[in-house]
Amino acid sequence: MKKEESRFAQSTLFEGMTSIRSVIYAADRGISDRRIIRILVDSERSKSRGKELAWLRVKSRELGFSIEQTTAAEIDALTTGNTHGGIVAECTERTIPSLDGSEIKPDGFYVMVEGIEDPYNFGYALRSLYACGADGVVLSPRNWMSAAGVVCRSSAGASELLPIYISSPTDSADIFRSLGYKIICAGIRDSVSSFEADMKYPVFLIVGGEKRGISASLLEKADQVVRIDYGRDFGGSLSAASAASMLGYEVMRQNKK
Repeated sequence: MKKEESRFAQSTLFEGMTSIRSVIYAADRGISDRRIIRILVDSERSKSRGKELAWLRVKSRELGFSIEQTTAAEIDALTTGNTHGGIVAECTERTIPSLDGSEIKPDGFYVMVEGIEDPYNFGYALRSLYACGADGVVLSPRNWMSAAGVVCRSSAGASELLPIYISSPTDSADIFRSLGYKIICAGIRDSVSSFEADMKYPVFLIVGGEKRGISASLLEKADQVVRIDYGRDFGGSLSAASAASMLGYEVMRQNKK
């Protein structure tokens, strides 16, 4: 399998210190049950990573993983990217629980992103949603978390730091409505501008992919359908990652204290 193709494969290899820190922070905070098995370090870069390695040795004693010296060639053979900086972590799978409502904050902001075709774009969406304060993300059973290492790298670690749940879109909408949340779907037909929509907490935002969008049955459950206005005439649609970012920041803006 070529490196470019392997980005779509199942992956629990986390590349670079940003990803590794996120796995450790998520474990410390009880967000994820993913654990590091071992960390591989390019021996030629060990000296320049002295402070990071000292911290990792402390965490290795707490969390029970090993740190091993190896060659740049071995790390390059294992990785899909070129930004690992000579350090990678082999990790366990992460358990993603089913959404049942008991874990949802009473006045929060949760997002469901559907139909993203690429794990990198999926990671970019999670990075933006984490930055704008989302409390958690709901995914359908088919999602990119099997390529967790790739998603973590492209999300700058946000995918590990966000609480994530599994549910169907319609079940998710019903659960959040029962908890008093507004259901907001991104769309065009019968929509209002995101600048005019009421996106105050509690909000459950649903963003569909560019190809399939959001199903009619799910749109019927929405309290509001919101659109992203453009600065000029443009017949195309934004990517799901871009739409999630822009709508996420509008939610943040309306709720900023």
